[in-house]
Parts: sequence; structure tokens; C-alpha cells
Amino acid sequence: MEQKIMEVMRRMQDILSKEQLRELQSALRVTFNGCELQPRSELMVLDDSWNGDLEDFLMSKALEGKSQATIIRYRYELERLLAYINKAVIDITDSDISNYMRVYKRIRNIKNSTLKGVRSIYSSFFSWLRDRDRIRKNPMVLVEDIKVPIRVREPFTDAEREKLLRECRTLRDKAMMEFLYSTAVRVGELVKLNRGDIRFSTKDLIVCGKGDKERVVYLNERTHMYLLEYLESRTDTNPALFVSLRSPHKRLTDKGVEDIVRRTGRRVGVKAYPHKFRGTSITNALNRGMPLQEASCMAGHVKSDTTLRYAQLDQDSVRYHHKKYLSA
Repeated sequence: MEQKIMEVMRRMQDILSKEQLRELQSALRVTFNGCELQPRSELMVLDDSWNGDLEDFLMSKALEGKSQATIIRYRYELERLLAYINKAVIDITDSDISNYMRVYKRIRNIKNSTLKGVRSIYSSFFSWLRDRDRIRKNPMVLVEDIKVPIRVREPFTDAEREKLLRECRTLRDKAMMEFLYSTAVRVGELVKLNRGDIRFSTKDLIVCGKGDKERVVYLNERTHMYLLEYLESRTDTNPALFVSLRSPHKRLTDKGVEDIVRRTGRRVGVKAYPHKFRGTSITNALNRGMPLQEASCMAGHVKSDTTLRYAQLDQDSVRYHHKKYLSA
């Protein structure tokens, strides 16, 4: 029995934290105390025949242009799934995957939005296998979809953005927040930029976004001014666009930018995070008349439907037009 308990622990060690593993071990020992196991004649064999299929799939995704971070995420999620199910891919059923997803959600206590992303990875893998006749049918067709509630995320008001700007304690923070709003870049895109990427004469720059897709973004007048002042004030030689204040002035990370924005927001009572600047930029552009196709291009969205979600956030605009057109 103890050997079986340890086998369960081994299977779950990549899913649970150390504390959760200890709790699981204790629960199993209490539950099976006094029980006996009847031995089977055959031994359980670990099936890793899926390794070749997984490597081929990941190579295919790399050739499609998926980023290294995406490939790593695919590998991580698929290895966990396939090792847990412990079957050849041709024998995996929808029930195997559904059961694993239910365990995954319950044990890790993840949100449906996270689980939906994981499900899409599984779907991509098994669709790839089916398209190449490596499996007879795609089990993901029968795996239940994940419902994710659509939450309205309010953009910054003009007053809130002004409060944040006035509360910035350094020229770097002012330039960075205005840059986030003007360009609508993602924080992951921001931290990769270098000083040499900025074309001050034309007030624009090229950003490399998801899937290594490039797009041109633009600086408004205030961003242009703050950015020039910030760069002229620097004495370091780091090529990064935004760096830490203290020597050796390292390139800011995603977490570093998030901390700066959140701390500034807390000081003025505004819920602030970097992606909210992006949402505000897209929302304001759409509500102030920018064509959908151009807003999608600015945001780096492959599908216009993604951009359209931001067009529904400005309730003041909805209220104004409702009064204008439906008051009678």
C-alpha cells in the first residue's frame, strides 16, 4: 500500500506544491489504513510513446513562428497531460482528457479562463495529430468546452490618468506610463525595447509582438516630450529603453513595470496595472472615431473581433448616444 501511495505522490509532484503533497500523503494513509491490495500478475509500464509525436508537434509550431515562450508552455502542459494519462496517443479518449482537466482544476484551483487556455493547447495538439493521420479521431471534439464569463474591464478615465501622471515620482515613470498609453504596447513588448528603436524624427517605432509579428506604433506629443527628457537625463550606457534607477541600471522586467504602475495607483486610490493603459488606449481610439481595422493594427490583434471587445467599455459614450438617439 505504501508503495502505491508513493506512486500517487510521484504522479502528482509536478501538479501539487510541497505542502499539498504532504496533505495528500496524509489523506491517503488515513483513507487506506487497514486495507490490503491484491497483486496483479502484470506490472504497470510507463508509456512514453507519445514523445516522438510531441517533439514533431512542437517543431511544427516553431516553424509556424510561435514564440519560444509559447513552445515552452505547450511542452509543459502537454507533457503533464500525456504522462498522467499514460497511454499511446492513438488510445487516448475524451474521458481521459476530461477526467484530467477536472483533477487539474480542482487541485490547482485555477480559473476557467486559465483552464480554457490549457484546453486550447490540447485541442491544437490532437487536431494536429488527426490532420496527419496519426490518430483515428480527435478526442477533443467530445471534450466539454470551458465557459468563461465576460467581465467588463473599465478603462482609465482621463482624470485617473492625470492623477497617475502627477503622482509619478520620477521622469522615467512619467515617460513609461505615457508611452504605454500612446503606443498601446503590451508590457512584454515594452521591456524588450531599446533606445535605438525610437524614431524621434517621425515619432514612431517598430514593435515585435506575439508570434514575432512586427507593427508600427506612434508617440503622441506628450509621450514624445517626456521620453526625450527622460533619455537625455540618463547617464548609463544600457541600450534598454527603460532601466532601473539604481546602478547598474538594469533593464526593467515585466514585474518591475507592474510594480511601478500598481504602487503609483495605490498612492492615488486608482486600480492600475500596465495592461489597463493598453485597454484604455484602444477603447479611446475606437470611441473617438478610429476605424476598427486601424485600431486592430495599432493593437497588434490578428482578429478584429478581439479589438471589438474594447469598443463596449465606455459606458459614458453609450449613455450619451442613448440619450441622443432614444430619448423620445
